[in-house]
Amino acid sequence: MLKSLHNRHNHVFLELLRTSRKARSLRQRDVARLLGRGQATVSKVEAGVRRLDVIELRAWLRALDVDFVDFINRLEERLQAHAATDAGLSAVRPGTGKPDRGRSAMPVRTRHP
Repeated sequence: MLKSLHNRHNHVFLELLRTSRKARSLRQRDVARLLGRGQATVSKVEAGVRRLDVIELRAWLRALDVDFVDFINRLEERLQAHAATDAGLSAVRPGTGKPDRGRSAMPVRTRHP
């Protein structure tokens, strides 16, 4: 199970959430007012610092006048598109742009008794 706030799936989710807000020409402050929350909460969610649970997401989408099921379907489509793109790419070692051939970026040191 993915737990990190900083993974590709969460990035896609947050992008769709922001796009939904902007499509309604709403500012973070507007969404916060509709939710009865502070603007900082909206900012933290959109920045990926704070997660939404499913009940909060439902309220959030209602404030944006976005159908919950439609949003989830669009999210699933985007996640599948990213998965297909990822499958077509070879693994690359971070920071090098070179193919990862199964070697660890950091050497593993072992202790000898």
